[in-house]
Amino acid sequence: MANIEIDAIDRRILAILQENGRLSNQEIAERVNLSPSPCLRRIRRLEESGVIRGYVALLDAQKLGLDLLAYVNVRLEKRSGPALSPRGDATHADLFRAAVQTWPEVVACHAMTGDMDYLLRVQVEDMAHFSRFVQEQLLHHPSVIDVKTSFSLEKFKETTALPIL
Repeated sequence: MANIEIDAIDRRILAILQENGRLSNQEIAERVNLSPSPCLRRIRRLEESGVIRGYVALLDAQKLGLDLLAYVNVRLEKRSGPALSPRGDATHADLFRAAVQTWPEVVACHAMTGDMDYLLRVQVEDMAHFSRFVQEQLLHHPSVIDVKTSFSLEKFKETTALPIL
């Protein structure tokens, strides 16, 4: 997707939507000093270009009983071969990435530089749930050769808002 020009009004619209995505077009237009039609055209352009990827409800994990947040570093096997897939064309990374998509406990996964290959953000109910996930899913995966976990003790900042300069 090509980058689009984003001016000061677009940035204000984006900041407003990041703060409250449920505002009406009329309310957004008033806050950026535009009439509703041009404001809506700008929002549609930002959506169509992919700058605005979608709209979601942000849920409180603790109020849903998901009290344990873990960051898990994962290192994968590097060797490849016919045992990975019938045609021998799937890599360990391919298999792992596909598996991660099926694990609801993993709320984010990033490929990393350094000693470990992936960083997982795992949100679960408690240590028993985490233990089951690690032993029955993560360590059971044939590509995983090492796992190191850190647990969040306290959250004092979390935002989904990007810094719009």
